[in-house]
Amino acid sequence: MRPPHEPDLELRGQLIRSLGALREMLPGSFVERQRACGRPGCHCADGKRLHSQYQISLLIDGKPKALNIPAALVEKVREKIEMRRRFEAAAATICSVNLKRFLQEKEDRQV
Repeated sequence: MRPPHEPDLELRGQLIRSLGALREMLPGSFVERQRACGRPGCHCADGKRLHSQYQISLLIDGKPKALNIPAALVEKVREKIEMRRRFEAAAATICSVNLKRFLQEKEDRQV
């Protein structure tokens, strides 16, 4: 006999199974800044056509750090940081399902 259909448990199971795809996630926030390089003859010297600089902003040992990212790795790094956001959303949903089930179980025991 099949157990009753429980959408919350199905969702939780799907989220847990999908977590393996997020194993390459990176912490922090992706930052793109525009800056002048400081060379007098460069096109950025006029302050209008600035260079892009890419960074990951994060805490390391409790201190804020900015790690530079080479332009060739920008898309890969953006994806890996987005993976962390998906992980956090999945974890929040899993915890919500678990809390709902816990509270229901607690209520059922008190009756």
